[in-house]
Amino acid sequence: MPAQKIAIDRFLELSARFPILDVRSPGEFQRAHIPGAYTFPLFTDEERAVVGTAYKQQGREIAVKIGLDYFGVKMRSMVERADTLVSPSGKTVLVHCWRGGMRSAGVAWLLDLYGFQVYTLAGGYKAFRHEVLKEIDKPRTLNILGGFTGSGKTSILNQVEMHQHNTIDLEQIAKHKGSAFGAMREIPQPSQEMFENLLAVELKKKSGAGPLWLEDESQRIGDINVPMALWTQMRNSPVYFIDIPFEQRLRNIVSEYGSLPPQELSEAILRIKKRLGGLETKTAIQYLSEGNIKDCFGILLKYYDKHYLKGLNNRENLKTLLHQFTSETTNSEENTSKLLAAANSKQALINQS
Repeated sequence: MPAQKIAIDRFLELSARFPILDVRSPGEFQRAHIPGAYTFPLFTDEERAVVGTAYKQQGREIAVKIGLDYFGVKMRSMVERADTLVSPSGKTVLVHCWRGGMRSAGVAWLLDLYGFQVYTLAGGYKAFRHEVLKEIDKPRTLNILGGFTGSGKTSILNQVEMHQHNTIDLEQIAKHKGSAFGAMREIPQPSQEMFENLLAVELKKKSGAGPLWLEDESQRIGDINVPMALWTQMRNSPVYFIDIPFEQRLRNIVSEYGSLPPQELSEAILRIKKRLGGLETKTAIQYLSEGNIKDCFGILLKYYDKHYLKGLNNRENLKTLLHQFTSETTNSEENTSKLLAAANSKQALINQS
């Protein structure tokens, strides 16, 4: 059966059951792709450049002939690789290129000839990106979990998810924890475009009933920016701020990061030298060289507390948005119970008004 061209919604629906083959070049795929897709390039980056140049300088027919020279020797290996990606019970694949043009059409023809059921994406990856930006721009009801560094907010969010509430961990998607130590123990951050793709897929999954819980973040997470549309919504949503004593949070931070190599810790401190100040930087590194992790981290925690408080107070209508509750511990189960109780209490007041 000839390949069928389908719209993005149907394409993404089918992707839950069938593999996506991204036939763009490796460089295009590396920059960003549909989450879960396999790289299945028709051309290498160099070959794509040659074909593109020929198209511009010599016309379509010459470019197609050059492309066929590259394509012909790869046909068998492409079919064999596609065979390894499909379910034994059925040969169905989803194929896309950049705009849904000749590259996806060529690969779809080959796989159809071999006996696959092939669906191609109308508009290609460009149509997916349009859907991504539309999803991120959607208005939605958010609840924001706030609290100073070391409060264990990520652990609380995980517990909130276990209580059947919708949550999204922006730091997990960005592969960065937001502080100077945020990139340690993490894999490299995705590109901005890939972050947006991953975020949009999660937002679509979590579009059910009830508010979506997010951690209070700076707009910049490492090298990633939270898209302005979502960031604006976050800054205008209720903030449930958990206030935990400094010593408890410091103990939590030392437990989490204290075993990292001193050289890496020193480099992380130097990255925030301008904001931390020369004297505090020197003192923190001195404590670190002496093995006094607690006092070293104490200096950093005071800095991050001031930094976070400034961001919190920059909100408009903070008095109406802020809902503060206290805890003497960083125990995530106990603090989740307090958080959800505070949210339920607020909702009850709204219902009564």
